[in-house]
Amino acid sequence: MIDVNKIEGKSEQELLNSINVDEVFYKIEEIPGKLFKGKKYELTYINKEDVKQFIKEYIINIALAMDIKVNTEIRLVDNKSYSVMLISESNPILIGKEGKTLNSIQLLLHQALNNATGFNIRINVDAAGYKMNKEKRLEREVKRIAKEVLNTKIDAKLDPMNSYSRRLVHEIVSGFKNLTTESFGEEPQRYVVISYKED
Repeated sequence: MIDVNKIEGKSEQELLNSINVDEVFYKIEEIPGKLFKGKKYELTYINKEDVKQFIKEYIINIALAMDIKVNTEIRLVDNKSYSVMLISESNPILIGKEGKTLNSIQLLLHQALNNATGFNIRINVDAAGYKMNKEKRLEREVKRIAKEVLNTKIDAKLDPMNSYSRRLVHEIVSGFKNLTTESFGEEPQRYVVISYKED
């Protein structure tokens, strides 16, 4: 269970001084003042260690439901998202066809965490480095296509992919001068186009 804590104060700085910002996820909302009263601020925060424990327990329950043994390695990445590595002798079952089971576990976990806290915390669930290897392949392919677009100045339309892969494409291409990316279409057929642009 994750405790969602709320504090009110007269200023954002006053509220931030009351917590250790490295140990919590937080958001601050301005509460408009009522008649004859000034505005106030409300700080909502959750402890990062509680979130880690929630993830661990959630994975244990999924493993029980799937009737497999799973260990987890949970790391906080860039102080804002969690990397969850599943370690099991049943990796093919956890990964599923083309990573669909893994993506489903990630989606369920993200939704459960969001419902429990009201915070949109990014989570990446992987097993046996499956996603990491897939990302490396995607990165190589996108860089090859990006160089082609730079040389030919002809737009490249990529195959439909999930939102996580599209975000990776946008990030990879942003490292190239004179190239832009844009997503088109509706899920699950949403795709990215890499385009050349003059300075």
